[in-house]
Amino acid sequence: MIRWNADQADLRDGLERWGDALSADHIELDEQSAFSEDKWKLVQKTGILSLPFDEDHGGLGQSLLTTMYVLEGLGEYNRDAGLSFCITTSICSTGIPLQQFGTTEQKERYLHRICSGEAIGAHAITEAEGGSDAMAMTTRAVRDGDDFVINGSKAFVSNGPIADVIVVYARTHPDGGPLGTTAFLVDRNTPGLSAGKPIKKMGLRTSPLSELFFDDVRVPKTAVLGRVGGGFLVLDHVMKREILFSFIVNVGEMQHRLERCVEYAKTRKSFGKAIGSYQTIANKIVDTKIQLETARKWLYDTGEKLEAGENITTDLAISKIVTSESNLATSLTAVQIFGGHGYMAEFGLEQDVRNAVGGTIYSGTNEIQYNRIASMLGLGK
Repeated sequence: MIRWNADQADLRDGLERWGDALSADHIELDEQSAFSEDKWKLVQKTGILSLPFDEDHGGLGQSLLTTMYVLEGLGEYNRDAGLSFCITTSICSTGIPLQQFGTTEQKERYLHRICSGEAIGAHAITEAEGGSDAMAMTTRAVRDGDDFVINGSKAFVSNGPIADVIVVYARTHPDGGPLGTTAFLVDRNTPGLSAGKPIKKMGLRTSPLSELFFDDVRVPKTAVLGRVGGGFLVLDHVMKREILFSFIVNVGEMQHRLERCVEYAKTRKSFGKAIGSYQTIANKIVDTKIQLETARKWLYDTGEKLEAGENITTDLAISKIVTSESNLATSLTAVQIFGGHGYMAEFGLEQDVRNAVGGTIYSGTNEIQYNRIASMLGLGK
């Protein structure tokens, strides 16, 4: 069991005072599918964007586990889940690969701005036809002297409409394969790069998403992140942290939801008794507690293994499945406990359901995670 020290607790507790401001108008903003620039300015002030990065580039130098612990607090204190998703997307998509693979020049140009929130990051991986099969990407980057010229398109790009810098994964070898893809740092204002209109979606509506189009986008060879042909090494490093960081936020959201359910079950009366005194309701809440703690344990245990250098392929897939399905199940449970009130938008619980559905799809669908676990068990060969 992880024991958090006073400094780590202070980092998380310091975030709590921002909770009301970050949560403000979240229901209205969700209805409008609106990203709030004013809220992003508040995010910048919290310092949360700089947690896992080197102090030399404006970061706070915190460990993976401490970063997870504070991000769990973000989920607990902030009701604007789309905003939380924007935060973890910027950290993971751009900051994380820059820290690990970036050159000194790349870090000096971009990482300080990601840490401060002056720049918002995104990554462009998925394509409309390929879906979860990243190996099938058709976006190409062709060498032309000291430059690469990128052509193609990307779908479902979180932060796409608001990103200042995008890590673009493109095929650099005609035959593709594990060594045929390269990651590039592309500035938003690069000629030939355009974004589609923000796409309406079921949940996480305050986190804007769009397609990106690359029409002879010319970038210098110094834009290569890592090495040519090393794109999947970059992506593998990123996705491990993306799952841990994004889904530990969900754990914080589940914690908040559990506390709401317990309080409501103690005070809501039916047939002269608090509804929590009925075993049917009490069992639902106990199941919520079990699902929460199971997800929390899987994520932190997996984070510990990652820091220790262990292979976490199976653990990560299980963590993603357990957390995303628990988040969805407990959100539905909360609606049921609150009854008619839970079905009303003003209580925010139906929004939780819509947000939770996305977790079963992004960062690799749960079906893909099942396939990974089966493969590690030697099945399907």
